[in-house]
Amino acid sequence: MVSFRTRSALQAGCLLAVSAALGGCDDHKVAAKPPTLVRAEVVALKERVESVTLTGDVRARVQAELSFRVSGRVTERLVDVGAHVESGQVLARLDPTEQKADLDAATAAVTAAESQVRVANATFDRQKTLLSNGFTTRAAYDQAQEGLRTAEGSLESARAQLGTARDALGYTELRASAAGVITARSIEIGQVAEATQPAFSLAQDGERDAVFEVYESIFFKQSPGDDGVVLALVSSPSVTARGRVREVSPTIDPKTGTVRVKVAIMQPPAAMTLGSPVTGTATARPERRIILPWGALTAVGSAPAVWVIDDKSRAVALKPITVEEYGTGTIVVKSGLDPGERVVTDGGKLLSPGQVVTFEGARAS
Repeated sequence: MVSFRTRSALQAGCLLAVSAALGGCDDHKVAAKPPTLVRAEVVALKERVESVTLTGDVRARVQAELSFRVSGRVTERLVDVGAHVESGQVLARLDPTEQKADLDAATAAVTAAESQVRVANATFDRQKTLLSNGFTTRAAYDQAQEGLRTAEGSLESARAQLGTARDALGYTELRASAAGVITARSIEIGQVAEATQPAFSLAQDGERDAVFEVYESIFFKQSPGDDGVVLALVSSPSVTARGRVREVSPTIDPKTGTVRVKVAIMQPPAAMTLGSPVTGTATARPERRIILPWGALTAVGSAPAVWVIDDKSRAVALKPITVEEYGTGTIVVKSGLDPGERVVTDGGKLLSPGQVVTFEGARAS
C-alpha cells in the first residue's frame, strides 16, 4: 500500500511537470496568418469611346421604277442590266398596231368634226342674214346657233381624243426619265406587258448613299459623335469616304429585326460604284465611366459585386454594383462605386468578408 507521503510526492511531481510544459509553450507561440496577396486598383473615371462597324452597300440616292403607260406586246428591248443610259433614251418598244389604229380613228373623227363645224357655221350665218331681213323666225336662228355650238364642242372633244391617241402611240416607247444605270430588268421580247408593270429599275446619276441594316439595340447606346460615319470599300479598305446619316427608317423589318439607315456619301470616290460593299464605322461621343477588368467582378447572391479594400485596416468587404455593359475583358460600372475607392481586381475568388489583404504598393504594417 502506497503511503500518504508517497502520494503527495507524486502529485507534486505531476504539477511540476505540467507547469514546466505550460512554461515551454510561451517560447513557441503559433505564428499569425499573413495577409492575402491580391491585385488592386483605385477606382477612377476613364474616357470611354465606343464605335460600331457594319457592312452595307452603295446605292443611288434616287432609284426609279420605269414602266410602260399602255399595255402591249414587247417587240424590242434595247438595254440590259448594268447599261448606262441618257435621259430620254429609248429602252424598249411595244407593238404599236393598236395605238396606230386608235390614232387613225381619232384623226378621222377630227376631220368629221371640222366638216360639221363648217356646215353648222354656214347654217348659222344664213339664219343670221335672214333674221336681219325678216325672212326667218327667232326660233330657227336660235336653233342654228345651238347647232354651231354643239359642232364646235364636238370638234374640241375630237381634238382632245386625237392628242390622247398621239400620246398613247408615244407611250409604246419606254424612255429613260433621267441619266443613270439600269439595275434591274423584268421584261422580255414577246412578253405582254401590262400598263404600270415594272420593266426596268434605274439608279439615277448623282448623289450616292451607303445603306445599312442596323439592329435596333444600337440606337439605345450612346448618341453618335460629330465626325459622322467613316466608309471604306470591303475590297479595298484604303478607299475611304466620309458620310452622314441622312435617313433612318421609322419601321423595323419584321423578318430581320433591323432598321434601314441611309448614309449620304460625301464626295464619293470613283471606286465606290453602285452595288459596292462598304463598311461603315460610327464612333460615339466620348463619355467618362468607371471601367474595371473582368477579374474584379464577383457576386452577392445573384447580384454583381466587387471586393472593396479599407485603406486603414486593409480588410475587404463586398459591395454590390450595377453593371452598365459587359465588354471584352472589362465591365462598365453604372453605379455602386465612387472614384477613389480601392477594389480587388485579381485574387478575390477565395476572399471572405473582413479578411486582411495586401497588394503591390501597400505600406508595410
